[in-house]
Amino acid sequence: MQATSTLEHPEAPPAVKSRSFKRAFADVREAWDHRELWGHLGWQDIKQRYRRSVIGPLWITISMATTALALGLLYSVLLGAELPAFLPYITVGFIVWNFILGCVTEGTDVFIANEGLIKHLPAPITIHVMRMVWRQVLFLAHNLVVYVIVMLIFIGTLSEPYRMTKEGPLQPGLSWEVLLAVPGFVLLAVNAVWVALLFGVISTRFRDIPPVVNSFINLVFFMTPIVWDASILQKFAQGQGSWRVLIAELNPVYHFVEIVRAPLLGHRVDWHHWAIAGGFTVVGWVLALVILRNYRARVSYWV
Repeated sequence: MQATSTLEHPEAPPAVKSRSFKRAFADVREAWDHRELWGHLGWQDIKQRYRRSVIGPLWITISMATTALALGLLYSVLLGAELPAFLPYITVGFIVWNFILGCVTEGTDVFIANEGLIKHLPAPITIHVMRMVWRQVLFLAHNLVVYVIVMLIFIGTLSEPYRMTKEGPLQPGLSWEVLLAVPGFVLLAVNAVWVALLFGVISTRFRDIPPVVNSFINLVFFMTPIVWDASILQKFAQGQGSWRVLIAELNPVYHFVEIVRAPLLGHRVDWHHWAIAGGFTVVGWVLALVILRNYRARVSYWV
Protein backbone atom coordinates (compact mmCIF):
# COMPACT_ATOMS: atom_id res chain seq x y z
CA MET A 1 0.00 0.00 0.00
CA GLN A 2 1.40 3.36 -1.00
CA ALA A 3 1.86 5.85 1.81
CA THR A 4 0.02 9.12 1.42
CA SER A 5 0.73 12.48 3.04
CA THR A 6 -1.67 14.48 5.11
CA LEU A 7 -1.79 17.04 2.32
CA GLU A 8 -3.86 14.56 0.24
CA HIS A 9 -6.38 14.22 3.09
CA PRO A 10 -7.62 17.66 4.12
CA GLU A 11 -9.97 16.02 6.60
CA ALA A 12 -7.00 14.89 8.77
CA PRO A 13 -6.70 16.97 11.98
CA PRO A 14 -3.75 19.34 12.19
CA ALA A 15 -0.85 18.52 14.53
CA VAL A 16 -1.28 19.90 18.03
CA LYS A 17 1.25 22.56 18.87
CA SER A 18 2.64 21.80 22.30
CA ARG A 19 4.92 24.84 22.31
CA SER A 20 2.60 27.78 22.80
CA PHE A 21 2.01 30.33 25.52
CA LYS A 22 -1.65 29.34 25.44
CA ARG A 23 -0.73 25.84 26.59
CA ALA A 24 1.63 27.27 29.21
CA PHE A 25 -1.09 29.53 30.65
CA ALA A 26 -3.53 26.61 30.50
CA ASP A 27 -1.15 24.47 32.56
CA VAL A 28 -1.05 27.08 35.34
CA ARG A 29 -4.79 27.74 35.17
CA GLU A 30 -5.71 24.04 35.29
CA ALA A 31 -3.37 23.51 38.22
CA TRP A 32 -5.19 26.26 40.12
CA ASP A 33 -8.55 24.68 39.25
CA HIS A 34 -7.28 21.45 40.87
CA ARG A 35 -6.48 23.23 44.16
CA GLU A 36 -8.47 20.66 46.14
CA LEU A 37 -6.11 17.97 44.85
CA TRP A 38 -2.78 19.65 45.61
CA GLY A 39 -4.20 21.09 48.82
CA HIS A 40 -5.04 17.59 50.05
CA LEU A 41 -1.72 16.16 48.89
CA GLY A 42 0.24 18.92 50.62
CA TRP A 43 -1.57 18.28 53.90
CA GLN A 44 -0.96 14.54 53.55
CA ASP A 45 2.75 15.20 53.07
CA ILE A 46 2.95 16.77 56.53
CA LYS A 47 0.86 14.03 58.13
CA GLN A 48 3.07 11.38 56.51
CA ARG A 49 6.28 13.07 57.66
CA TYR A 50 5.17 13.15 61.32
CA ARG A 51 3.02 10.03 61.31
CA ARG A 52 4.86 8.20 64.11
CA SER A 53 5.83 11.31 66.05
CA VAL A 54 4.27 11.97 69.47
CA ILE A 55 3.84 15.74 69.11
CA GLY A 56 3.72 15.74 65.30
CA PRO A 57 4.17 19.03 63.45
CA LEU A 58 4.89 20.84 66.73
CA TRP A 59 8.51 19.81 66.15
CA ILE A 60 8.53 22.49 63.41
CA THR A 61 7.55 25.12 65.97
CA ILE A 62 10.02 23.88 68.61
CA SER A 63 12.90 23.89 66.14
CA MET A 64 12.10 27.43 65.01
CA ALA A 65 11.76 28.72 68.59
CA THR A 66 15.07 27.17 69.67
CA THR A 67 17.00 28.58 66.70
CA ALA A 68 15.51 32.06 67.04
CA LEU A 69 16.16 32.20 70.78
CA ALA A 70 19.77 31.05 70.52
CA LEU A 71 20.72 33.39 67.68
CA GLY A 72 18.73 36.25 69.16
CA LEU A 73 20.66 36.05 72.42
CA LEU A 74 23.99 35.77 70.61
CA TYR A 75 23.63 38.50 67.99
CA SER A 76 21.95 40.96 70.35
CA VAL A 77 25.20 40.93 72.34
CA LEU A 78 27.48 41.03 69.29
CA LEU A 79 25.60 43.91 67.65
CA GLY A 80 24.77 45.79 70.83
CA ALA A 81 21.04 45.54 70.18
CA GLU A 82 18.17 45.63 72.65
CA LEU A 83 16.92 42.06 73.16
CA PRO A 84 13.17 42.97 73.42
CA ALA A 85 13.40 44.53 69.95
CA PHE A 86 16.02 42.31 68.33
CA LEU A 87 14.64 38.88 69.27
CA PRO A 88 11.31 39.49 67.45
CA TYR A 89 13.33 40.78 64.47
CA ILE A 90 15.34 37.56 64.20
CA THR A 91 12.29 35.39 64.87
CA VAL A 92 10.21 36.85 62.04
CA GLY A 93 13.24 36.91 59.76
CA PHE A 94 13.81 33.20 60.29
CA ILE A 95 10.14 32.39 59.72
CA VAL A 96 10.13 34.14 56.35
CA TRP A 97 13.57 32.80 55.42
CA ASN A 98 12.55 29.20 56.16
CA PHE A 99 9.65 29.60 53.75
CA ILE A 100 11.95 30.97 51.04
CA LEU A 101 14.57 28.30 51.73
CA GLY A 102 12.05 25.47 51.52
CA CYS A 103 10.53 26.74 48.28
CA VAL A 104 13.92 27.17 46.60
CA THR A 105 15.58 23.92 47.71
CA GLU A 106 12.51 21.73 47.27
CA GLY A 107 11.59 23.62 44.11
CA THR A 108 14.74 22.46 42.32
CA ASP A 109 13.76 18.86 43.12
CA VAL A 110 10.00 19.17 42.75
CA PHE A 111 9.60 17.25 39.48
CA ILE A 112 12.34 14.71 40.20
CA ALA A 113 10.70 13.84 43.52
CA ASN A 114 7.33 13.36 41.81
CA GLU A 115 8.61 11.14 38.99
CA GLY A 116 6.00 8.44 39.57
CA LEU A 117 3.04 10.83 39.55
CA ILE A 118 4.29 12.71 36.49
CA LYS A 119 4.64 9.50 34.46
CA HIS A 120 1.35 7.93 35.51
CA LEU A 121 -0.96 10.86 36.33
CA PRO A 122 -2.13 12.95 33.35
CA ALA A 123 -2.19 16.30 35.10
CA PRO A 124 -0.58 19.75 34.67
CA ILE A 125 2.97 19.76 35.96
CA THR A 126 2.27 23.00 37.84
CA ILE A 127 0.17 20.92 40.27
CA HIS A 128 3.36 19.52 41.79
CA VAL A 129 4.71 23.03 42.29
CA MET A 130 1.46 24.19 43.91
CA ARG A 131 1.58 21.17 46.21
CA MET A 132 5.12 21.98 47.30
CA VAL A 133 4.39 25.68 47.92
CA TRP A 134 1.23 24.81 49.86
CA ARG A 135 3.26 22.45 52.04
CA GLN A 136 5.66 25.28 52.81
CA VAL A 137 2.73 27.54 53.65
CA LEU A 138 1.56 24.98 56.23
CA PHE A 139 5.06 24.88 57.71
CA LEU A 140 5.03 28.67 57.97
CA ALA A 141 1.63 28.56 59.67
CA HIS A 142 3.11 26.31 62.37
CA ASN A 143 6.05 28.68 62.80
CA LEU A 144 3.73 31.67 63.24
CA VAL A 145 2.91 30.24 66.66
CA VAL A 146 6.42 31.32 67.70
CA TYR A 147 5.74 34.82 66.37
CA VAL A 148 2.54 35.12 68.40
CA ILE A 149 4.31 34.00 71.59
CA VAL A 150 7.19 36.45 71.06
CA MET A 151 4.76 39.29 70.36
CA LEU A 152 2.87 38.58 73.56
CA ILE A 153 6.09 38.66 75.57
CA PHE A 154 7.52 41.86 74.04
CA ILE A 155 4.32 43.70 73.14
CA GLY A 156 5.22 46.45 75.59
CA THR A 157 8.33 47.34 73.59
CA LEU A 158 6.91 46.87 70.10
CA SER A 159 3.65 48.75 70.62
CA GLU A 160 5.48 52.08 70.97
CA PRO A 161 8.18 53.79 68.83
CA TYR A 162 11.49 51.99 69.45
CA ARG A 163 15.01 51.44 68.15
CA MET A 164 16.73 48.08 67.76
CA THR A 165 20.17 49.63 68.19
CA LYS A 166 21.27 52.96 69.64
CA GLU A 167 22.24 54.32 66.22
CA GLY A 168 19.44 52.60 64.34
CA PRO A 169 16.38 54.36 62.86
CA LEU A 170 13.35 55.04 65.02
CA GLN A 171 10.57 52.58 64.15
CA PRO A 172 6.93 53.65 64.57
CA GLY A 173 5.83 50.47 66.37
CA LEU A 174 2.93 48.09 65.81
CA SER A 175 -0.21 49.53 64.22
CA TRP A 176 -2.93 48.59 61.74
CA GLU A 177 -0.17 48.44 59.09
CA VAL A 178 0.56 44.93 60.36
CA LEU A 179 -2.11 43.86 57.83
CA LEU A 180 0.30 44.79 55.02
CA ALA A 181 2.08 41.53 55.78
CA VAL A 182 -0.80 39.66 54.12
CA PRO A 183 -0.34 41.09 50.59
CA GLY A 184 3.41 40.88 51.16
CA PHE A 185 3.20 37.15 51.83
CA VAL A 186 0.83 36.62 48.90
CA LEU A 187 3.39 38.29 46.64
CA LEU A 188 6.11 36.10 48.15
CA ALA A 189 4.08 32.92 47.52
CA VAL A 190 3.37 33.96 43.91
CA ASN A 191 7.11 34.33 43.38
CA ALA A 192 7.74 30.96 45.01
CA VAL A 193 5.64 29.33 42.29
CA TRP A 194 7.61 30.76 39.38
CA VAL A 195 10.94 30.06 41.11
CA ALA A 196 9.99 26.39 41.54
CA LEU A 197 8.71 26.17 37.97
CA LEU A 198 11.83 27.73 36.51
CA PHE A 199 14.44 25.88 38.54
CA GLY A 200 12.38 22.69 38.68
CA VAL A 201 12.23 22.30 34.90
CA ILE A 202 15.91 23.20 34.45
CA SER A 203 16.93 20.79 37.21
CA THR A 204 15.17 17.85 35.56
CA ARG A 205 17.41 18.37 32.53
CA PHE A 206 20.61 19.31 34.35
CA ARG A 207 20.93 17.39 37.62
CA ASP A 208 23.86 19.55 38.76
CA ILE A 209 21.52 22.46 39.49
CA PRO A 210 20.11 21.24 42.87
CA PRO A 211 23.51 20.81 44.61
CA VAL A 212 24.69 24.14 43.18
CA VAL A 213 21.59 25.90 44.50
CA ASN A 214 21.91 24.21 47.90
CA SER A 215 25.49 25.45 48.18
CA PHE A 216 24.73 28.96 46.97
CA ILE A 217 21.70 29.41 49.24
CA ASN A 218 23.93 29.36 52.34
CA LEU A 219 25.80 32.39 51.00
CA VAL A 220 22.50 34.16 50.33
CA PHE A 221 21.48 33.64 53.96
CA PHE A 222 24.56 35.37 55.35
CA MET A 223 24.28 38.17 52.77
CA THR A 224 20.63 38.86 53.68
CA PRO A 225 19.73 41.02 56.72
CA ILE A 226 18.15 38.27 58.82
CA VAL A 227 20.44 37.95 61.84
CA TRP A 228 21.76 41.48 61.29
CA ASP A 229 20.06 44.80 60.58
CA ALA A 230 20.51 46.62 57.26
CA SER A 231 20.95 49.94 59.10
CA ILE A 232 24.36 48.69 60.25
CA LEU A 233 25.58 49.08 56.65
CA GLN A 234 24.54 52.74 56.64
CA LYS A 235 26.59 53.28 59.78
CA PHE A 236 29.74 51.84 58.16
CA ALA A 237 29.03 53.65 54.87
CA GLN A 238 29.38 57.12 56.38
CA GLY A 239 32.43 58.75 54.86
CA GLN A 240 33.54 55.53 53.12
CA GLY A 241 31.28 55.40 50.07
CA SER A 242 27.67 54.34 49.69
CA TRP A 243 28.58 51.07 47.95
CA ARG A 244 28.40 49.26 51.29
CA VAL A 245 24.65 49.85 51.45
CA LEU A 246 24.29 48.05 48.10
CA ILE A 247 25.27 44.77 49.79
CA ALA A 248 21.68 44.56 50.99
CA GLU A 249 19.90 46.59 48.32
CA LEU A 250 21.18 44.44 45.44
CA ASN A 251 19.94 41.30 47.15
CA PRO A 252 16.37 40.56 45.94
CA VAL A 253 15.72 38.21 48.87
CA TYR A 254 16.12 41.15 51.26
CA HIS A 255 13.21 43.01 49.66
CA PHE A 256 10.90 39.99 49.78
CA VAL A 257 11.77 39.39 53.43
CA GLU A 258 11.22 43.03 54.27
CA ILE A 259 7.70 43.36 52.78
CA VAL A 260 6.57 40.59 55.15
CA ARG A 261 8.78 41.17 58.19
CA ALA A 262 8.55 44.96 58.50
CA PRO A 263 4.74 45.19 58.98
CA LEU A 264 4.79 42.34 61.51
CA LEU A 265 7.33 44.22 63.63
CA GLY A 266 5.91 47.71 63.27
CA HIS A 267 8.77 48.86 61.06
CA ARG A 268 8.51 51.50 58.38
CA VAL A 269 8.27 49.88 54.92
CA ASP A 270 9.89 51.90 52.14
CA TRP A 271 8.03 51.88 48.83
CA HIS A 272 11.09 50.68 46.91
CA HIS A 273 10.83 47.25 48.57
CA TRP A 274 7.40 46.78 46.99
CA ALA A 275 8.59 48.16 43.65
CA ILE A 276 11.57 45.81 43.44
CA ALA A 277 9.54 42.80 44.59
CA GLY A 278 6.86 43.60 42.02
CA GLY A 279 9.46 43.98 39.26
CA PHE A 280 10.99 40.61 40.07
CA THR A 281 7.50 39.08 40.04
CA VAL A 282 6.82 40.23 36.49
CA VAL A 283 10.25 39.31 35.13
CA GLY A 284 10.28 35.97 36.92
CA TRP A 285 6.88 34.90 35.63
CA VAL A 286 7.84 35.85 32.08
CA LEU A 287 10.92 33.62 32.32
CA ALA A 288 8.93 30.79 33.92
CA LEU A 289 6.25 30.92 31.21
CA VAL A 290 8.91 30.86 28.48
CA ILE A 291 10.46 27.74 30.06
CA LEU A 292 7.01 26.22 30.55
CA ARG A 293 6.11 26.95 26.93
CA ASN A 294 9.24 25.35 25.49
CA TYR A 295 9.94 22.43 27.81
CA ARG A 296 6.72 21.53 29.63
CA ALA A 297 6.12 18.47 27.47
CA ARG A 298 9.68 17.19 27.98
CA VAL A 299 9.58 17.02 31.78
CA SER A 300 8.01 13.55 31.77
CA TYR A 301 10.89 12.28 29.62
CA TRP A 302 13.62 13.96 31.67
CA VAL A 303 12.56 12.77 35.13
